Amino acid sequence: MQIITSPAELQKICLQWRCEGVKVGLVPTMGYFHEGHKNLMKIAREKSDKLIVSLFVNPTQFGANEDLDAYPSDHEGDANDARALGADILFIPKKGSMYAEDHATWVEVPQLAKGLCSVTRPTHFRGVSTVVTKLLILTLPEYAVFGEKDWQQLAIIRRLTRDLNLPTTIINGPLIREEDGLAMSSRNAYLTQEERAQAKHLNAGIQAGAEAFKQGERDVEKLKAVIRSYWKEHLPLGKEDYLEFIDPDSIEPVTTITDKARCAVAVYVGKARLLDNWPFYL
Repeated sequence: MQIITSPAELQKICLQWRCEGVKVGLVPTMGYFHEGHKNLMKIAREKSDKLIVSLFVNPTQFGANEDLDAYPSDHEGDANDARALGADILFIPKKGSMYAEDHATWVEVPQLAKGLCSVTRPTHFRGVSTVVTKLLILTLPEYAVFGEKDWQQLAIIRRLTRDLNLPTTIINGPLIREEDGLAMSSRNAYLTQEERAQAKHLNAGIQAGAEAFKQGERDVEKLKAVIRSYWKEHLPLGKEDYLEFIDPDSIEPVTTITDKARCAVAVYVGKARLLDNWPFYL
């Protein structure tokens, strides 16, 4: 496995591979790998001739007073994991090599980025969309694999890839959970022992809503009330950022579930902002 820090060097290799008909798989990450990341790598490895894993804590998707400087990091451990999973290249660029001092070009998908995470993080998806576009241009992958934990992000990346005619197929990687149901996340490392004990109830609350849905409830406000009632009792340390039911493709909020909806949530537990989502499909 090569460890590459230069975007120009990476692009040169990938252009050659593309000309030779080599199928490249890309897994973009911010590092501090857990089983969710590893599963994305396994998916990409199985479908591709060459596997590239990028590791870049992208500063443009963080807002003021967020955890850019505190984001957990273990480059040595990540390199060992990527190597063990068959990565051909681990791309670890420096901030200055991805963004010039006078960087002025941004990629945005405003139709899909106007709710959910964007309400409290208004520039987040502009940063995500831009860095993902740059990575797709640099690597020209046949496949790029993204996890389903951030459903809004996945929808945005699918749309920008389609709208910009990028020659890449976006593949969903399933959301991987801890044994108690908590969605795996690098930010789970922020949780104290008490917070971690309560954090399992984030998804359990969604499951309470899912049970009401199975029993025939279709009104979104009533389903939200079930979830919030569960959280109030079992997750008192939680501070809700959002709880929404959305169309899984358009990301538009729904008021009544008539076909398919996705319950998407973000809740602060201590310093950790935890994301989760669940299908509510008829």
